[in-house]
Amino acid sequence: MPLKSVSLPQSPVPVMDVEIEPVAVELTKEKDGQVATEAAESFISEKKLGERIKQLRVKKGMGLVEVGRHTGLSASFLSQLETGRVVPTLRNLARIALVFSKDLSYFFEPEPKTLFRVQRAKDRIRLPQSGTDDPVYYFESLGYLVPDRQLDPYFAEFLPNVKPRRAHQHPGCEFLYVLDGKLDISHGEGRHTLEAGDAVYFDANTPHSYSNAGETPAKALIVTLQTPAVTRTESAGGVRRVQAPLGAMMRPRITDEPTSPSTH
Repeated sequence: MPLKSVSLPQSPVPVMDVEIEPVAVELTKEKDGQVATEAAESFISEKKLGERIKQLRVKKGMGLVEVGRHTGLSASFLSQLETGRVVPTLRNLARIALVFSKDLSYFFEPEPKTLFRVQRAKDRIRLPQSGTDDPVYYFESLGYLVPDRQLDPYFAEFLPNVKPRRAHQHPGCEFLYVLDGKLDISHGEGRHTLEAGDAVYFDANTPHSYSNAGETPAKALIVTLQTPAVTRTESAGGVRRVQAPLGAMMRPRITDEPTSPSTH
């Protein structure tokens, strides 16, 4: 959306023709206004008005002078707003909000919390490969505490002298990084041996399996990721690959229980 000059109904002249002198409350601790000033400082600090204004400006790749041209506010005043040295009036805040196509309430709503979840080693649960009485590996889910996750990371330990009963497959892609030991990985008709430090990224829709290629336990980090589904349709020129709608492609698994990488 192209940026436009903001002209509020009560303005006597268009903001692009005459620069409007900003009205602000200086955050100085005057004797008679100490209570009001402290309240304003607390409010600005809590709502992070200046930080939010700067984030909008930087995200758009705009300088203070350019924002000033669209709002009718001087670059120096905008700089003071961003650093919290002045308190904006609702009128001036509305000018800034309109330039960035935001509602005035944007500056007063609680900031959404970003996702950050730590999982301690002592809290993880070691589980055997599911669906068999003779597991090839034991695993620990590294992300089961994260709700609505779109990828699943695991730590896996592969036992020596145990062969997989059958290959498995699941939607999406898979990444494996060998931490210690040697692993044989079968993918379709191919068979590959990976050693410590080797990594592989592959289409998990193709049948695949793992087995320990050494005499000691092998350890690996495995990450499974759901990716765009691909369907096959017939056309005059032969087979045509069609990408499924985004909503259908990115449905994360929702579960609080750790699940074996082989059972997706």
